[in-house]
Amino acid sequence: MSLGTILAQQLDGTREWTLKLLADFDGDDWDFQPAAGVAHARWLVGHLAAAQDLLIHVRCLGQSVLDDRFAAHFPIGVPVKAVAEHDYPPVEEVLTTLREVHERTLAAVREMDDTLLAEAAFGKDGAIHPHYRDKLGAVTHCGRHEAFHAGQLATIRRLRGKAFLR
Repeated sequence: MSLGTILAQQLDGTREWTLKLLADFDGDDWDFQPAAGVAHARWLVGHLAAAQDLLIHVRCLGQSVLDDRFAAHFPIGVPVKAVAEHDYPPVEEVLTTLREVHERTLAAVREMDDTLLAEAAFGKDGAIHPHYRDKLGAVTHCGRHEAFHAGQLATIRRLRGKAFLR
């Protein structure tokens, strides 16, 4: 089994968990913010799609597969706006984008060979990223990043009174 196949399986396993956490979200669950400026599920899901595009398609392959207008709704490093304060895409569009980017990501990662994965992967400023040095690191960081945000989704679930999942 190739390293690319193993990495794709890991990314897909993390996504399966994320989708389980979201499976019974409906209505206001998507837009609930535990506090002002804190991420809500709609933002988190859009952010996961944008981050997967950035980490895999941009950092590793040099070409985004995501519409810039979509990604612009999910910036990092700033307080997350409430749905009433921002014109976020509908939940259905966010979920469709998440699925489409993930499908393209899995296909791309499966094709990555050891030579590509060993190449340096730089941040937006051209410097080595603080979380990874090479494209292998960018791919593995993608899975860690999603798992981190899955924890936030699990917290939102519990705050909304939903059952603990295992």
